Parts: sequence; C-alpha cells; structure tokens
Amino acid sequence: MLSLLVKERLYINEVVLGTGFGVLMGPHTAKIFDPRSWVSDPNALTLEIMRVVLATGLFATGVELPRSFMVKSAPSLLVLVVPTMAIGWVTSAAFIHVLFPKLDYVSGLLVSACLTPTDPIVCAAILGGNFAVKHVPLNLRRLLAAESATNDSLAYPFLSISAYLLTEPTRSIAFEKWFVVGWLYQVILGTVLGALVGWLFSQLMQYAQRRNFIDRESYIAQYIALTLFIIGVTRTLGTDDLLAAFAAGCAVSWDGHFNDQVGDELFSSIIDLVLNCACFIYIGAWLPLNNFSIPELGLTPTKLVALFLIILALRRIPSLLLLYRWIPEINSWRQALFSGHFGVGAVFISTLAVIRLEETETDSTQIQLLKQTLQPIVSFTVLCSITVHGLSIPFFSLGEHTLTSSRSLIGTRTADTFDWSLWARRSPRTTERPSGADVERGTGATAGVVSDDRTGTSVTLLEGRANFKVEDVENISGRGPSSHASDEEGSGSRPAAPFTRLNS
Repeated sequence: MLSLLVKERLYINEVVLGTGFGVLMGPHTAKIFDPRSWVSDPNALTLEIMRVVLATGLFATGVELPRSFMVKSAPSLLVLVVPTMAIGWVTSAAFIHVLFPKLDYVSGLLVSACLTPTDPIVCAAILGGNFAVKHVPLNLRRLLAAESATNDSLAYPFLSISAYLLTEPTRSIAFEKWFVVGWLYQVILGTVLGALVGWLFSQLMQYAQRRNFIDRESYIAQYIALTLFIIGVTRTLGTDDLLAAFAAGCAVSWDGHFNDQVGDELFSSIIDLVLNCACFIYIGAWLPLNNFSIPELGLTPTKLVALFLIILALRRIPSLLLLYRWIPEINSWRQALFSGHFGVGAVFISTLAVIRLEETETDSTQIQLLKQTLQPIVSFTVLCSITVHGLSIPFFSLGEHTLTSSRSLIGTRTADTFDWSLWARRSPRTTERPSGADVERGTGATAGVVSDDRTGTSVTLLEGRANFKVEDVENISGRGPSSHASDEEGSGSRPAAPFTRLNS
C-alpha cells in the first residue's frame, strides 16, 4: 500500500522491509512462524528456496542486459570480478583467522568464500531504484548488475578449494579435484550447458512464434519455465546451476528478439518483487539470532561487528580503487567507491557449505568447529549488510552533492518552444518520471530521465524558463530519411536511428 512512498521517496527497498518483517514475525520476536521447524532438515529447505530465488533473479538479469553485452563488457568484467574476488577472499580469511583464532587460515578461507560474492538481489534493488536511475550512469548500473550475477555464480570455485583443502589428505589431490571438478565440470560445463540450452530455446521460441504455435502468455512465462528447467538439469548433473541460469538468460536475449517480444511486459518485475519479498521475509525469520554470542566457540557480538566493519571496508573497496582505471565504465574514484560498497550474498553459499561439511567423511576438529560457527558468522554479516546497504541510498540521498555522471541538458529557448534531441531506449521505452516533480507541466526541478540502451548514457531533463509537456513523446522509427525536431523559426538535423522526440 505504501510501496511508492517507501521506495521512491524514502529510497528503502523490499530487501530491508522484508528482512525486518521476517525478524518481527519470526521465532525470536512474535513467534508467528519458524522456518527451521517446518522440516527435519532446514538447511536443505533453505538451500532450495535460495536456489530458486537466486536463479530466477540471475536469469532475469541476463535477459535484461543489452544484446551481446557480456562480450562487449568482457574486459571490464574480467578486471572487476577476478582480482576483486580473489583479493577480498584472501584478505577476509586473514582477518577471520585473527578475530577467531580457533579457526585456522584454511577454515577462514571457507568462511571467506561465503562472504566473497555480492548479493545480486540487494544489488538489483539498489541499482533499480529511482535514486540510482537519476544519479548512477546506465552503463555502470548494467556493469554492476552483470558483475553481481557473475561473482555470485563464481563463488563455487572459492568454496570448492577451501573444502578440498580441509577434507582431502594432500594438497595435490585437493588442487587436482579443484581444477577438474570445481572449474572444468562445475563452472565451465555449467556455463556452456546454460548458454547452449538458452540459445536452443530462443531459436525454438522464435520458430514457434513464426508459425503461430505459441501465445504471448506462454512466451512471457519462459522467465519461470526456463529458469526451473535450467537449474533442474544442472542440479541433476552437479554443475554450477546459478552460473548456468545467468548464462541461459544472456543466451536467450543474445539477438534481442526475446526482449523485443516481452519488453513492455511487467511479468519479470512482478515475479522478482514477489520472490524477493518472500525470500527476505524467510531470511529474517531464519536468522539464528541466538547463536550470535557463543563465547566457548569464540563468537561474541564485538568480534562479529569488527569482522563486518573490516569486510565492509577492505573486501572490495581497496581493490576497486586500484583497478578502476582499467574499467572504462568507472570514470572516477567516487564511482569506484560506490561500486565497491555492495554487500555480501552469503545465505545460499553458506548453506551449501554446511551441507557439504555434513556430508564429508572427514571429521576433524576444524570441520566440527566450522559446522557450529559458519552460519552464525555469515548470517550476522548478512544481517548487517542488508541493513547498511539497504539504507545506504537513503543516506546518500541526504547529501546535496551525490556522485553522478548523468548529463543534464537545459533547453535553449527559441521563440516559444524548446528543442530537445534525446536518445532513448527503443524497446522497451524507458522514460522515467521521478517523484517530487510535476512532469506534466515541468514545474519541478527534474522533468524526466531518459536512458539510452546503446550508448549507456542517462540524460536528465531539467526545467527551463517555459513550461513543456512530456506527454507528447513520439517513437520515431528512423527507417526513412533523417528525422528532426524543429522550432517555429529553425530546424536541426537528427540521426536517422530511432530516437525519442519531445514536442513543446
């Protein structure tokens, strides 16, 4: 009932609200429901819930990226993902070992592997809000969304090597299994399988549409059907299902046909909203709040808070401040700081780690200690991360000079009209109307934001000295001669490609 007020005025997303509601309704407060009491193995239930929610979000992220985006942005993603994850992994492990000396460094690596990836759901909630649309360039938002999806999927290799070092008799065997199973089978095969299935189904759907075999509802339902199919196949084979779902989403929209067909539909956004709300309500009730203080195991609230602050400051920010010069989409240290502040996505990978530890035949002291301390450490970090990062946008919005690379165009008055030449995303059209401005008459400070899907720029329309209307927006196909918009006295040429024209 208050979603527009909360999200567009207060900049608080469903992640924070869902988690808070789950904590209030959960076993530690109102005691209305307790997810851990539903089944005999709550870890298995949590793992599958998170698997479906994450895979759906990753598939949607892949679908919504522009055509061939992963190839064009591969150099930036390579710099953004690999060294950033590796540096954060080893750095966090060292501090975990220092703060919790009962855990050796290898055990710290396993805990750190759960804290290495960013949360794609939290990332999407932050990058998709009105604040981000106005203040974060479109190409940077897309890069961070793709990076979040990629590094969440690549947490498998970091978890695998840590687990193999703990359970295998020698390091040579551990590294051999890590390369063969962790990389070749899980990551590479999972990626290839997801991309192949996604491309195959995109061709089948195009063929079915040309023959009028498929209706629009079934076409749009592929968001869910393909996601469940991909994770079902890859889970059965034991490969990286999250990375396969993301690769499938990228392959489905590779030629842009899928987006052209479903671009005006809100189905994926509705599904994301429903799943995300339910997921974080579940997480809020699932959090083991009673286990945040176990002095005999070395867990105290003071140490947990110190670990979170260290992870917040050192896990991503230093490496991005050093490497952003090699990432074209990041233009300044302020954007690098913003890109590095995102939180952890650890519930799925930590639950997977606990299940693997329970299934292993090795029963060393370190494994027993990890079984008891892994989820309290990770869940406390997740709770703090959701709180801090979910409220970071409201904090940033209080400042008058926030980071922005959006270009502002103020129209030059010619006679009684304004002449605008704006590139806009053609399908779906993205003309976003921010809150607090009378877009109809142009009386607010900001009259609208138009994003270009091809060049990655975000253009903010500001009020000039005369009123204008944004309701007269035309989509010019640009197939004929060069189109243009003119005032009463003069005219200006415009590119022949599609653009959006606003008439005064």
